[in-house]
Parts: sequence; structure tokens; C-alpha cells
Amino acid sequence: MRDIKVTEYIEKAEKTLFSFELLPPLKGQNFESIQQTIDPLLEFDPAFINITYHQEEVVYENLSNGLIRKNTVRKRPGTVGISAAIKFRYGIPVVPHIICGGFTREETENALIDLNFLGVKNLLVVRGDPQPGQKNFVPEKEGNSHSLELVEQINRLNAGHYLDGGLKNTASTDFCIGVAGYPEKHMESPNMESDLHFLKKKVEAGASYIVTQMFYDNQKYFEFVKTCRAKGINVPIIPGLKPITSMNQLISIPKTFNVDLPEELVKEVLKCKDKDEIRQVGVEWSIQQSKELLNFGVPVLHFYTMGKADNIQKIASAVF
Repeated sequence: MRDIKVTEYIEKAEKTLFSFELLPPLKGQNFESIQQTIDPLLEFDPAFINITYHQEEVVYENLSNGLIRKNTVRKRPGTVGISAAIKFRYGIPVVPHIICGGFTREETENALIDLNFLGVKNLLVVRGDPQPGQKNFVPEKEGNSHSLELVEQINRLNAGHYLDGGLKNTASTDFCIGVAGYPEKHMESPNMESDLHFLKKKVEAGASYIVTQMFYDNQKYFEFVKTCRAKGINVPIIPGLKPITSMNQLISIPKTFNVDLPEELVKEVLKCKDKDEIRQVGVEWSIQQSKELLNFGVPVLHFYTMGKADNIQKIASAVF
């Protein structure tokens, strides 16, 4: 079963494509939770499905003797396994995320080898977030510090260059590399100019498409695309959308993702009496966004599901 590269799919498509992102299930859960998200969205013929990757987390346990024990756990393992299951059960191209956080370069290379054996062709490369409770991102001792370094490592593997330079007759991989873009700049970047400088370096290092951080004002995306093109960043730029689902997100989304929420959207959410009404406002706003983006001619509409399909299904039904 041959995977289609994201860029190939876009080049051949005669209309805007549909895709979405999944979280691997929490440790102890099974594949059914993933199926409950995928199955309702199959009618919209997803071009590909992204699967996030998660590093280990530090959890502190209060002991009966008054001491505190530090435990390291990986709450959402299984990105490679979930990728394989989706690819072979559904026949849909998968885009596993590859992250810097929590992995050495050798561990990254081994994961890439596994994905290559499975015939996976697409990746989305991101640095990853700091550990919970940490202000700054801390890489592994022998790990990549930035997504640019990760892109460079994957591109070297695409050229047949492994970490062990003594290997002979090495096979080249053929990964299609995607990277993240930030229409309102990454929260750690000093300014948009700096953010775009490094985005261009990632493209020059081998990235062939961009998926954006969520945004709620399409003008932010339009301006981002225009500026990228002016700077010579000419790869496909896929907009990422996440419908509002709770009152708490009025605070958590701007704080966590450095994303502005339009005044009109905030006012509509504040009028809501319960969670169902808030989810409906989120659906209606995303439908409006999606239709405008379709008219703009975006290559793909990409949705962040957070493991829930009902609102994405409503949006896609109104748009595709």
C-alpha cells in the first residue's frame, strides 16, 4: 500500500482537500477511541490524517511518609502504531508528527526507520512544547534543539546519510517533510521577521509544505501567505482550524498559543448559556472561516479535532 505524499496529493487535486489531526489515545485505552473520531469523518474523503507525538512527562507523587516521588511517564505513546493501524485499516495516508522534545537523535532516527519500513511517506516536524511546569524548552542531551535541526536530520536520511557514518550500502528514505507556520508568530519569537527567517530556513533545509497554527481571523492567514510569498517561501501553506468548544478557551487559547480571538467571536461565546451553545458558536464560526478560505483557494482545510469528531463533522458537512 503506497502512501501518497501530501505535496503530490495537493498537485493532483482539483479542489480543496480535507484533513484532520488526532491525538493518540491515553495509555491503557484501545484503538476504538481513535475509530470513534475517524469513522464519522470518512464521508468527507480525508486526504491524510495527522497523528501527534508526545514526549515523556514528569509527574510528582505525594507519598504517605510526606516525601514526594518524581515519576516519568509517557501518557500518550503509540504514534507509530496508530499510524500503521490507520494506514492499513483505512488506506488513508498518515502524517505522524516528529518532535525534538524527549528524544535523542538516535531515537529519532530509529522512529524514522520504523516509519519508513511501514511505507509512511509524510511527516510533520515540530520542536514540541516545554515539559509541564517548565518555562523553557529543554532538549535531550543528544537530541535536536530546534525543528530546523530535525528537518536537517530527516533530509540527511533522505539522502542516505545515517548517524553511524560507518554504515555501508545505506538506503535512502523518501519522506515528505511538513513544518509548522504561525500566522501570529510563534510565542517565543521576538518578532514576525525572525519567525519567517527561520521558517524559510526550514524550507531551504528540505521542508515541502507548511501547516499553520490555529487562527480565528482569516485576515491573519491571508497576510501570512502574502508575506511568505514575498520572502520566497513558495511551498503549500495549509490553514489549521480549531473550533471553539468551551468558555475556558477564551483564556487558554490566547495564553497557550499566542492567538488573538476576534471581538465578535468572544461576544458570541459570552452570550452562551451552556457548553452545547458554545460548541455551536464554534461550529458556525469555523464554517464561516472555511467558506472564506475555500474562496481564497487554499490547498487543504486542516482541522484540529482534539479527539472529538461531532463538531468537525458539522463543519465539513456545511463546507464540502
